[in-house]
Amino acid sequence: MKTTAAAALLGLVPFTALAEDWKFAIEEIPGSIMDAYAQEFKSRIEAATDGDVTVTVYPMGTLGTPTETVEQAADGIIQFTNVSIGNLGTVVPESQVFLLPYLLPSDPVAISNILSGSETIYGPLNDDFRKRGLEVMTMYSEGPQVWTTNREIRSPEDFDNFKMRVMVSPILLETYKNMGASPTPLPFGEVFGALQLGAVDGQVNPIPTIEEMKFYEVTSHLIWAGEQELVTTVVAGSDWFETLSPDRQQLVRDTMADMTGFIDGIVTDFNQKRLDIIKEAKPDIGLVVLTEEERDAFRAQSTGTSAAYVEIVGDRGQELLDALQAELAGN
Repeated sequence: MKTTAAAALLGLVPFTALAEDWKFAIEEIPGSIMDAYAQEFKSRIEAATDGDVTVTVYPMGTLGTPTETVEQAADGIIQFTNVSIGNLGTVVPESQVFLLPYLLPSDPVAISNILSGSETIYGPLNDDFRKRGLEVMTMYSEGPQVWTTNREIRSPEDFDNFKMRVMVSPILLETYKNMGASPTPLPFGEVFGALQLGAVDGQVNPIPTIEEMKFYEVTSHLIWAGEQELVTTVVAGSDWFETLSPDRQQLVRDTMADMTGFIDGIVTDFNQKRLDIIKEAKPDIGLVVLTEEERDAFRAQSTGTSAAYVEIVGDRGQELLDALQAELAGN
């Protein structure tokens, strides 16, 4: 669906006339983590404004692809969208720094702190978003990316002759090549069949996706290697945001800042409940959490992956990566 088609669907007139009717698109289905976030934001904003502002949530596919909703936010057709970092690559390539392995710490509290309060994210990186007509409102993680594999993987050597399904991303291809696997790009809809037939030996996704898509049915192990989080971003159209009064702008920022603890709790509960479903459905599945020493081996193999990011983004990518790493080292 193109931007013009989405505008027709919404029956939009120029956004200034609808500034108090805020449209919030998400890339997930009702009942998902993103839906919980958007619905809580809706509830808080409508209560804080005594109903003067209404928020309408548009779930997955309603207004087009995730990338198209980002473009719609930039064009002022909708006000907010919540998308995963992987779906921002074509619009804001600099954001792909969060696809790099072992960039973020292992501790969920530390991850939350950096994503919600980083000077780099809300300073220089947000400047890159603004160049594309977007404003970073917040970032949060939906939880760790988990490997589903047909054998136990504890070292880069265990990845020998191992075909790991990945999205078509130069950074992810380089990541798994460096870690010792044979990265194999496949469309998402083909992953279950490929695992079942042995065309690939594993794949990587968060626990909720693994449960929803039943990937655990055609795998023997779930492995927490700590290499990556599913980072998502809530963005607003920067032109639209600037039309808001200072009080309204502050209300949005304060509301999202206050929701950090809320969404962290939702993510923890959501991931645990989905894992419990998997364990009940397949009691014999192997659950492997790599030790820090084991993770260090993969971390050491991944040091060259940043070159793929810098190649895509250029010198600006190196600047952002250096700033983030310095910030993380100081925390």
